[in-house]
Amino acid sequence: MINMFSVFRALISVVALSAAVTASAQQSALPPVIKVIVPFAAGASTDVIARALVAQLGPKLGTTVIVENRPGASGFIGASAVAKAPRDGSMLLFTSVSMISAATTNKNVPIDVLSDLVAVAVPGEGPLVIAVPASSPIKTPADLLAAARAKPDTITHGTAGVGTIAHMAAELLNESAKIQLRHIPYKGASLAVTDMLGGNIDLMLAVKSTFGGQVSAGKFRLVAVTSREPSPAFPGVPTVASVVPGYDVSLFTTLYAPAGTPAALVLRLNQAVNEIAKSKEMTELMLSDGALPLTLTPEQAAAKVRASYAMWKKLAAEKNIVTE
Repeated sequence: MINMFSVFRALISVVALSAAVTASAQQSALPPVIKVIVPFAAGASTDVIARALVAQLGPKLGTTVIVENRPGASGFIGASAVAKAPRDGSMLLFTSVSMISAATTNKNVPIDVLSDLVAVAVPGEGPLVIAVPASSPIKTPADLLAAARAKPDTITHGTAGVGTIAHMAAELLNESAKIQLRHIPYKGASLAVTDMLGGNIDLMLAVKSTFGGQVSAGKFRLVAVTSREPSPAFPGVPTVASVVPGYDVSLFTTLYAPAGTPAALVLRLNQAVNEIAKSKEMTELMLSDGALPLTLTPEQAAAKVRASYAMWKKLAAEKNIVTE
């Protein structure tokens, strides 16, 4: 004899499961067009990576994905637009760790980068490099420390401005090695490169692409990488950590969505980006700029952002680094 109560309970379970599956599908549904906001000018390193990523992301997701550049205010014009966007995946942000360092030093940040945005994926990470003119007597990390200690506050380094990741990396080196490199801020890294070519500054910390062909042309020499371990992108180039134990700075890119975006949608985007990051095309592109692909979960990506924010916030407070 059929137990009607058991049948009824089974039907309820089926209906509940169906409803859960439908809800999950709705939460991971994609809009017809996704805008990926890059808060820098077209042609910048982050923009190049974003466009290569988007070229594969649209076909993989089965929807239209486009890049839109919204530069200005240290990247916060674009970041603010995404933070205020609908929580449906229609507008995402692709930027670098420079947004995090800027957020820790700027008194007028329009958003909270930890609570107004959610990290979706971190497709790549690489060290900064320390470069000097080919004529410089500084050839190794030990040479750099010796020169800085022999003439405190005399060895100069140029960056794209106060609060940039290059500036913060140099300040961390000052703090960790007990030296004092003199910071010369410019209105763009290319201007610093020009001045270093002219012998007006002693060194720069930057990503590989900043120097263009100056290294391969023999005009600049790489002295060190800022990662804790030697980088396969820079064979034979020693680490700063070889003379300053524990020193570790990397530049990573992150895809963000507005906080409150459904977890199922974040996961769907994360899985797609991670697959693309491992592709031959993306791996070769990132390696050309000294980076390697990463495939972090959304939770791991969020933890990486929080750890970076905490490190730079602490340094900014200790060194009283403030920008307007």
